[in-house]
Amino acid sequence: MRCVAPLSAMMRPVDASSTPPPRHTRSALGVVLRDRRPDDLPLLAHWLTDAGAEWRRWDAPYFPAPVTNRTMETYVAHMAAHPPDADEQVIDVDGVCVGMVNRSQEEPEGGGWWDLGILILDPAYWGGGVGTQALALWVADTFDWTDAHVLTVTTWSGNERMIRLARRLGFRECGRVREARVLGGRRFDQVRLDLLRAEWEAGPW
Repeated sequence: MRCVAPLSAMMRPVDASSTPPPRHTRSALGVVLRDRRPDDLPLLAHWLTDAGAEWRRWDAPYFPAPVTNRTMETYVAHMAAHPPDADEQVIDVDGVCVGMVNRSQEEPEGGGWWDLGILILDPAYWGGGVGTQALALWVADTFDWTDAHVLTVTTWSGNERMIRLARRLGFRECGRVREARVLGGRRFDQVRLDLLRAEWEAGPW
């Protein structure tokens, strides 16, 4: 699965005056999106800073490992020092924090374009529908709580699970930069998929 909105988006100051109240969103599988709690931090820090974690093979693995290590360490420190952000939620399954979703507004602000990210940290929760349910909840939440007109997810052609997941929810490929990423001596495409509000509202969700 792919997280991640840019670190700069993750670490932006939170405007308390514009932050919606906490909400808990639940799917039929028991997948819940909720605000991050202090007791989530040790588990999140473990998964995010583990250089050998399986998720790193799929989430932008073309960045050098030292860069990803520094980015994750900085991000964990930021989470420890700041309250939860309304544009970031924990994915909870039966009381266990298994991942995160986030979103960032593409410039210019107010244009109605939001980019979404999702990361299932524990591979034990891959392939069972958790990612699909979590992203569906996040899409619905984003359309409910923002002025979004169009949503995008961005990944690379090697992450076929993420591409299938987005398509399952109605996203369509809207852009592909061919052979833009290098990994292990091979070149892969950068892929972006989009979903309009009208398409989501007309769908079976």
